[in-house]
Amino acid sequence: MSKEKTVRGTYEWASYNANCAVGCSHNCAYCYARTKIIRMGKRTPDTWKDESLNTKAFTKKLAKRKGTTMFPTLHDITPSNLHGCAIYLERLLSAGNKVLIVSKPHYECIVFLCNAFEIYKEQILFRFTIGSANDHVLCLWEPGAPSYSERINSLAHAYNSGYQTSVSCEPMLDDNIHKVIADAAPFVSDAIWLGKANKLIERLTVNGASDDILKHAMNLIQTQSDDKIKKLYEKYKGNKQIKWKESIKEIVGLEIPTKKGLDV
Repeated sequence: MSKEKTVRGTYEWASYNANCAVGCSHNCAYCYARTKIIRMGKRTPDTWKDESLNTKAFTKKLAKRKGTTMFPTLHDITPSNLHGCAIYLERLLSAGNKVLIVSKPHYECIVFLCNAFEIYKEQILFRFTIGSANDHVLCLWEPGAPSYSERINSLAHAYNSGYQTSVSCEPMLDDNIHKVIADAAPFVSDAIWLGKANKLIERLTVNGASDDILKHAMNLIQTQSDDKIKKLYEKYKGNKQIKWKESIKEIVGLEIPTKKGLDV
């Protein structure tokens, strides 16, 4: 009997993916979506940051699905595409879907979404990506994304507005993720996910990274050696708020699910 295939990437969190745009002004150097779209020939490393709505997404009928849908996975929610994202989210939610909203959050966008979708509050789980508490590090890897304080403030706003909240520290961008955990924990109702930088050199190369970024990448890879990941796991394995992405599960010997969307 063949071994069941393990679930990885976005399918650890959700059974389905949904998107309504292409490109992202955050222009993150390591972005898996950027790599995918460049390989498909729909963007180049230089044009990835140019955002555009996918008009076909707004005409496609959206049915209620069993399980959680992650939105977005191939772009982010930014001030320039907020209106379109809100229209698409309304269609997803009004069909009865549970939605995991994943974003490097702009405060103005999160305030708008919290106000706009209050009637769907029980269907929404926010998951904000925060890979470092150091703005210099964030700017290096995610040059167009919000600052650390803006992300924490967005998390606090969603939490205080009564929404389910969580954090993704994938990829961890330095060796001081402890600061992010400490600052985010009071505003997290669900979990804080920790994960390594996956296929980093491969993605950076496709995404057109500079030699300087590639040098930083080698340093980052060293901070995520198996020994250091095991020490990180030992520090937080008793913390019920912490969950581990498959990149860490396979190092510390945790079972990797074979079913989509378990979020464990």
